[in-house]
Amino acid sequence: MENAEVARVLGEIADLLELTGGNAFKVRAYRRAAQVIDVHPGSISELCREGRVAELPGVGAHIAAKIGELVETGECREHARLSALVPPGVLDMLRLEGIGPKTVEAVWKTLGITDVAALEAACRSGRVLDAAHVGPTRARAILGAIERQRGRAGRMLLHRALGYAAPILERLRTVPGVRRAEVAGSLRRRKETIGDLDLLVASDDAAPVVRAFTGLSGVTAVLAEGPTKASVRLRAGIQADLRVLAPGSFGAALHYFTGSKSHNIAIRTRAMKRGLKISEYGVFDRQGRVIGGAAEEDVFRAVGLPFIPPELREGMGEIEAAEAGRLPRLVEESELLGDLHVHSRASSDSRSELAEIAASAGTLGRRYVAITDHSRARPLGLDAPRLAEHAAAIRALDARLGGRPHLLAGVEVDVLPTGALDLPEEALAGLDCVVASIHSHLADPAARNTERIVRALRSGVVHVLGHPTGRQLGTRDAYALDLERVLDVAREEDVALEVNAMPERLDLTDAGCRAAKAAGVPVVISTDAHDATQLANLRYGVWVARRGWLEAKDVLNTLPLAELRRRLRRRGATARTAPGR
Repeated sequence: MENAEVARVLGEIADLLELTGGNAFKVRAYRRAAQVIDVHPGSISELCREGRVAELPGVGAHIAAKIGELVETGECREHARLSALVPPGVLDMLRLEGIGPKTVEAVWKTLGITDVAALEAACRSGRVLDAAHVGPTRARAILGAIERQRGRAGRMLLHRALGYAAPILERLRTVPGVRRAEVAGSLRRRKETIGDLDLLVASDDAAPVVRAFTGLSGVTAVLAEGPTKASVRLRAGIQADLRVLAPGSFGAALHYFTGSKSHNIAIRTRAMKRGLKISEYGVFDRQGRVIGGAAEEDVFRAVGLPFIPPELREGMGEIEAAEAGRLPRLVEESELLGDLHVHSRASSDSRSELAEIAASAGTLGRRYVAITDHSRARPLGLDAPRLAEHAAAIRALDARLGGRPHLLAGVEVDVLPTGALDLPEEALAGLDCVVASIHSHLADPAARNTERIVRALRSGVVHVLGHPTGRQLGTRDAYALDLERVLDVAREEDVALEVNAMPERLDLTDAGCRAAKAAGVPVVISTDAHDATQLANLRYGVWVARRGWLEAKDVLNTLPLAELRRRLRRRGATARTAPGR
């Protein structure tokens, strides 16, 4: 069983407990465990086999047993017991953006509404106003949430899609005769959400590959099956499509099925002008003879272009840039030297000690890590005296570690609705890295949100604007914002914008990255890790940056520490000096 499935079941247990009056502590524990497992970079099934699930932060012995039951049997008795108490459509209502358990319980138990369609009808007719906690404004908000959720239907987050694709590829690569097996489509282009899985295999004997694919343990239905291709429905609800190609055609097929459609049209049009034909089966000359196709590079070579990385193939100017020799040398994860947004136990929603974070960062090859715990506006966040104590502890451990890796003392400070910062500027001025973020009043109009951010950036003590649009993929849209104005002020104030690599955020977007680059505003790519294992999620932010055409020179945390310190040192700040690496 994959991480996403385990996380879904645990999250549903939390929801079901909340709806049925379960213990609030248990609700929080299950929800926390679901979040940890969903973004955990390793395999939960493997951890179960090793007996190490309880080592995960927030996963105690009781929940570890439930996870073990799920992995071993595919079912969980506690989930089944609770599911019998609540109509299945009620959980769908709870997943609507901004609709809490009290509202869902009220419309369910008072009005007998048990699914989203009935809830929508009740909102439109006004019947929903008979439920507690629901007035006209709330009814309009519910309708808006339903429309937004409908627009997201059928899409899976990138990290979850990767989690399903990886074991399928691993299995297909073990089939005798298979030379290559790769993912294609939007997943290979690293889009933030995925509609289905496209899998390509190079083999001279397709039959055993198709049999292995349709016989996968996670397959719930075979939708189509032919001599060289098949489509299945996975237990997660996502469709997976397989094509088996002769090795001589694999490169052309990989290009074709990677897409995007607009990119492929541009490449094929360019080929036609040269008297060539390009399809998923190869590159052909005027006489129909195959002149290439085994390697993806054959396609680009045939049309007189250098190789274009998959992340850029969106029909957004990559062909013209390649022709003019202006393709960016996209940033690589190996070029990132540090992480500038990490939480320790000083944040109430984090579980890792400073030493654990340092050890994990060192193992991953990070040279520096900024510890940026929440300010006081967040539950149990840091006030000014506690922040000073915490910074001193970080610096003391940094001294003991001797730069393996360097620990930077920072904070993630809330930007209040007025634009003021949640902590006094004098408490922030001596820190190495101040990340300013919005966590509340996300429904305010664009003008108010923009001025709120502008005031924070002009404070003189902010180094990074964290998760700049506030979105959470699949559950919450970005708040309204004039990004162009924010970028103008960020450039004036020398503030970087964050590409938040948390798989459920990926914020800035790829389009935001391109806008930042055009505006001359640097970015930082950070994990926003809430436990040490999540430091490995930096790659998700790197993929967003690559889709946004960013190079190493556009990303501050590709800099050695000494140079990074010089870039972060701002007016009003008194960043301490220390030898860099």
